Amino acid sequence: MDSKKLLNCTLVALFLGGIFILYYFFNPSDHSFFLVCPFKYVTGYNCPGCGSQRAIHQLAHGNISSAFRFNPLMVLSIPLVIYGFGIKAWNYLFSKDHRFKLFYSNFFIYTYFIIVLLFWILRNIPITPFNYLSPSS
Repeated sequence: MDSKKLLNCTLVALFLGGIFILYYFFNPSDHSFFLVCPFKYVTGYNCPGCGSQRAIHQLAHGNISSAFRFNPLMVLSIPLVIYGFGIKAWNYLFSKDHRFKLFYSNFFIYTYFIIVLLFWILRNIPITPFNYLSPSS
């Protein structure tokens, strides 16, 4: 293992750890230094990512159900993201070329894209049950 690669991975881990600490100690609902969603700011509608910062804060405290109320798609996508980054880190550190075939499947990519678009549209319909997809306060 190359020491430069190890240093790079350590820096990335420290950066992500710092972000985790930030979201652990500061609730985005209570502090104005967190970014506001530009799409919601301009249109008044929720984008697929709206509520993610508050969901991450809740996940950092182990409140999975609260995080799910803020952004269920993000919460359900976390295992895929962690696994994908894990494979990338493993390949980078050990000069391997492992691939998770699901991530390279056109069916998966198009299906996930359609799910995100449907989530985006449905969470902006102000009637039950769709309003449950909108971030709760």
